[in-house]
Amino acid sequence: MKTYNVAIVGATGAVGQELLKGLAERRFPVGELRLLASQRSAGKKMQHQGREHTIGLTDANAFAGMDVVFFAGGSVSTQFAEPAVAAGAVVIDNSSAFRLNPEVPLVVPEVNPEDLDWHQGIIANPNCSTIIFVVALKPLHDEATVKRVVVSTYQAVSGAGRSGIDELTRQTNQILRGTEAERQVFPYPIAFNLIPHIDVFQEGRYTKEEWKMVKETQKILHVPDLRITATTVRVPVYRSHSESINIEFAQKITAAKAREVLAKAPGVVVVDDPEEKKYPMPLYTSNQDEVFVGRIREDFSVDNGLNIWVVADQIRKGAATNAIQIAETMIKRNLL
Repeated sequence: MKTYNVAIVGATGAVGQELLKGLAERRFPVGELRLLASQRSAGKKMQHQGREHTIGLTDANAFAGMDVVFFAGGSVSTQFAEPAVAAGAVVIDNSSAFRLNPEVPLVVPEVNPEDLDWHQGIIANPNCSTIIFVVALKPLHDEATVKRVVVSTYQAVSGAGRSGIDELTRQTNQILRGTEAERQVFPYPIAFNLIPHIDVFQEGRYTKEEWKMVKETQKILHVPDLRITATTVRVPVYRSHSESINIEFAQKITAAKAREVLAKAPGVVVVDDPEEKKYPMPLYTSNQDEVFVGRIREDFSVDNGLNIWVVADQIRKGAATNAIQIAETMIKRNLL
């Protein structure tokens, strides 16, 4: 079997660790594995699959001989993605730096794998909420043509990294002890609370996270005028993002037909049995790679409307797994 030399930039972070786990679980054909990080972590040792790796420093000379370079996120890709391409590697970037660049494919393999064919060395991994959103939306769009979508997200604290997890734990303990919740990561206490504010506010008083869902979805689906409105909310859940999605279609699609379509869709698991109180929940979708869909029902307030409830692990499918699937799809399409 042919193997590929792989580097991970940001190997010590949450997404970097999930990339390592995913490469092993999915048996990706790794030849040399090169783990890279900032000056703070360079030189440290890390165990992976019974082998000790020394973490290297991310610089312009770190990519020689690599076939694939995963950037786990952050601004570092703006500095080092092009040097990695110049060294002969394909870059799969988890940051937002290249997502809306018209010369860079923005790819979810279950949705638009054909966009990989025109890459010029860099492929962008979409925002976690967008990935979860489009995996459920695309098969329904193919069936009945989506006209308008209203999506509200309920996003886990791990979307803000390890520090978000630590803040929820710390604040929960503080509040239960009757002391004031100390804030470091989020603008308000997240324990026992919801915060309708993720990232910075931008045009029209929408947040950057909300605009990501709009603009990235339009690009991935190749429908630049698709009408989408989003509200993104941080919730006191450790892992897995949830989304309430209201869809208006050009043609009639029944709830029964939607269940049938989604049950056959790649990467989707339908959990929809209200009589037995079965529906997707973050607690039961964490550490899995599929997108779970339930609460599928017709919206009687509009013609041709549906409501669905979607949940997925945003660190896995929403980040690391999708990035690895991009590399796997490139191998299948003879692009690596």
